[in-house]
Amino acid sequence: MNTPASYFDSQYAHAADPWHLGERWYDRRKYTLTVAALPRPRYLQAFEPGCSIGVLTELLAARCDHLLSADRVASAVEATARRTTGLDHVAVRRMRVPDQWPEDSFDLVVLSELLYYFDTSTRTRLLHQSVESLREAGHLVTVHWNHPVAEHTCTGRDVADHLDTLTGLSRLARYDDPDFTLTVHEHSTRPGPVLSPARAEGLA
Repeated sequence: MNTPASYFDSQYAHAADPWHLGERWYDRRKYTLTVAALPRPRYLQAFEPGCSIGVLTELLAARCDHLLSADRVASAVEATARRTTGLDHVAVRRMRVPDQWPEDSFDLVVLSELLYYFDTSTRTRLLHQSVESLREAGHLVTVHWNHPVAEHTCTGRDVADHLDTLTGLSRLARYDDPDFTLTVHEHSTRPGPVLSPARAEGLA
């Protein structure tokens, strides 16, 4: 079963930042590691569903020419829009994935603290949509909490294991922190190994 929409509505009804994403060192460190793990210095077009109040959005914006961020909760969308005011290359929409999905193609999709709210079937559909919307050699980045939570259907390690079973993806990196797991995969329909950042610059 997917986590019901009422859970998110209730969380934001009681606090503007219900998970304290803008306050904790844990989250600042995690977001810094997430952005540092991006294999390229810059991306043309990126998508970040489940943006919440836009803390990670702000960091991603510095690495993208165009960034679409989305959330299902209106107040979260409004908070992200306020946080990114003046960043004309950032668009923020209210969107409920995977039932709603942009028609654009991307060279970066970031799924942060999102996939464990879905059951296996819905999570698989969302991942397939992510892969299908990626351009050749585009990157899919995921980062998820590893401790059990009543509203979560799986952990970050479960998500990472699931990703390794999908066709069209090659893993570039996996970081297993005690608290979260971070993965980077490249979308490739062509045979042969994917290029690491060092190989891409001819260093290895």
